[in-house]
Amino acid sequence: MKLSDSLRAGRRLSPVKPRAGIDDQLHQRTYNSVKSKVHFRLVEELDLATVTDLPREELAAAVRQTLQEITTVEQLPLNQTERSMLVSDLMNEIMGLGPLEPLMADPTVQDILVNGHAQVYVEKSGLLTLSATRFRDDEHLMQIIDRIVTAVGRRVDESSPMVDARLADGSRVNVVIPPLSLCGPVLSIRKFAHQALTVEALIDNQSITPEIYEYMRAAIKSRLNILISGGTGVGKTTFLNILSGFIPEAERIITIEDSAELRLHQPHVISLEARPGNTEGRGSVTMTDLVRNSLRMRPDRIIVGEARGGEVMDMLQAMNTGHPGSMSTIHANSPRNALSRIQVMADMGESSFSERALRGLIASAINVIVQLNRLADGKRRVTSISEVTGMQGETVTSQDVFVFEQHGIGARGAVYGVFQGTGVVSSYLDHFRSHGINLNTDIFSFQSHVR
Repeated sequence: MKLSDSLRAGRRLSPVKPRAGIDDQLHQRTYNSVKSKVHFRLVEELDLATVTDLPREELAAAVRQTLQEITTVEQLPLNQTERSMLVSDLMNEIMGLGPLEPLMADPTVQDILVNGHAQVYVEKSGLLTLSATRFRDDEHLMQIIDRIVTAVGRRVDESSPMVDARLADGSRVNVVIPPLSLCGPVLSIRKFAHQALTVEALIDNQSITPEIYEYMRAAIKSRLNILISGGTGVGKTTFLNILSGFIPEAERIITIEDSAELRLHQPHVISLEARPGNTEGRGSVTMTDLVRNSLRMRPDRIIVGEARGGEVMDMLQAMNTGHPGSMSTIHANSPRNALSRIQVMADMGESSFSERALRGLIASAINVIVQLNRLADGKRRVTSISEVTGMQGETVTSQDVFVFEQHGIGARGAVYGVFQGTGVVSSYLDHFRSHGINLNTDIFSFQSHVR
């Protein structure tokens, strides 16, 4: 069998991608040919199933030795820079995530979105751009996907064509493959930020203002229940993580997530993560199960990473019955939409509440809604903070205390506008004072221009 036939029969190939110093097409073909041959030899000589047990330097030495032998025998014109690139590519292919490895290592990349083998987008600073990264074909992409999901004890195939998982470094992964995806395997990676954002960074980035910071600090320290609302990728979990830093260290905090992302720094934190069922559908532990069980664990606060289903009813009841200061996030486009979605989700749980009673439960359970949005320039910003004030007839009522008003887009694409207090003084001023927090009421009428 020819080498090319053998490779097509199932041998892994490295991706073709542009490299500095290898712009000439003939040189590129030589580079890729050598990479394929070295990889083929390594497949023959090493047990790639256990190769990750080898020390990295030992494997790198084997790669360099095989590369030297092939280039010497075939008299291939590769310079030292290209040899180093080959070794790096092959190490990524064997031990890492192949062509995705440089993107995973790049701290400026926040999201990696693979739409079939030939299209890889990355998000940097809130903006999506098409990268030069490519896979050889869909089979090569599936090999990397299999490596990812196998490492977390999951599988993906035609009988189970969707997977949602978390990598060891905290990054979130979602996979959809044919026949559900019509454009080949689709892989989405939301990287975990190892350098945690701070409140100071949010202020510097003009995501919030010092006045909003003071208000949120008071709300959390005085144990108001807070819901963070926003669309996909606006930074709800990141914001929740930052806000949790205001929780006193003496409190016992239980976090409940479908896929663990929160990284709280208090000493007394219990992190719970839901578990999907096995291939037979058995053994699942749902968010609802975890919320109910958390009530028996003597929590001071319960933080639900994302409200998305029947667990909302249990969360609302927990907020109402001795666990103030709880927090969660929700996918919604506005505070009003967030309240509507909370009601729909609560209806999904086991409840005998009438519609009006359920709205009353929501009105008494949720105190503050923080709305996040990603603007046209890619920046993530708090666009409103609303307080739930009770019921008026059949309707849950709320009032905006802070808003961001967008006025336009500058010549360089940056959004400009103004953060401002609405002039409505918080209905929780007395509550804050009872907890020893005296807010200056001037913050409810401030203005701060963003240019």
